[in-house]
Amino acid sequence: MSPQPLPTTFPPFLPPAIQSLTEPTSIALAQNIRQISLQTPLSDRPIPTTYAQQGQAQPPIVLLHGFDSSLLEFRRLVPPLAAFRETWALDLLGFGFGDRTLVPDLTPAAIKQHIHSFWQHQIGQPVVLVGASMGGAAAIDFVLTYPDAVSHLVLLDSAGLAAGPAMGRLMFPPFDRWATGFLKNPGVRRRISLQAYHDKTLVTPDAEVCAALHLECPSWSEALIAFTKSGGYNFLTKRITDIAPPTLIVWGRQDKILGTQDATRFEALIPDAQLIWIDECGHVPHLEKAQETAAAIQSWLNDAR
Repeated sequence: MSPQPLPTTFPPFLPPAIQSLTEPTSIALAQNIRQISLQTPLSDRPIPTTYAQQGQAQPPIVLLHGFDSSLLEFRRLVPPLAAFRETWALDLLGFGFGDRTLVPDLTPAAIKQHIHSFWQHQIGQPVVLVGASMGGAAAIDFVLTYPDAVSHLVLLDSAGLAAGPAMGRLMFPPFDRWATGFLKNPGVRRRISLQAYHDKTLVTPDAEVCAALHLECPSWSEALIAFTKSGGYNFLTKRITDIAPPTLIVWGRQDKILGTQDATRFEALIPDAQLIWIDECGHVPHLEKAQETAAAIQSWLNDAR
């Protein structure tokens, strides 16, 4: 009888369902996740904060994931980026695998402060800030407040021009629990994933595990309710023209989550912007066309330099 393979070793703070991962990029990034106790102005106690870091060449790239997601969203993008730049993927405050209990007032301002504290303690030099979907809005909000921390901005099918989530109007008992329960339903999450991808075959069992793993972390529902009640990033529209760093807009031509009109709107509003379309791609170019997305970022950074 042949010996059974040993279980893959993952950081102990990740949910047990992490053992269900099967794709090499997912396993590799999950094994690379680290957690630090981050001192911030948001709490008297350090906030357990999760991130992954790979690569060496400077200046660094920092990746910010989307709504109700985690840094595992970048499992396919980190390797090609880390091949030419030091690359960090950060779990936003209240999302991913970090702590959700120490900052009950979960707002864009709190998320921005948390990113800045992480930047101060771990990086401390201007970065290429990359935001996907809601992470793009968080990146815009960050660069408008801390322009000296960002040398270049990259927006991947970014939020920031559209209104906040409509379900914010339902975030009071008992509808708040009903809304988060609805989002936690595996069938609902699968339908959202299928809509996000142009190539539906990429919605694999492994991809579904990655998309839902953070739901098993304590206080997921409470954090999602708190952030949604805050109104999200629907205050940014009038400030898009104030974005100072050179900005690359990468957009899937078949995006059915945000559509495609905001891509050209961002290009028109941001003073120093370039738009690159990714063909045969939906809302998640960093997952669906990771190599092409990384190549576009690398080429743009080389040209900018």
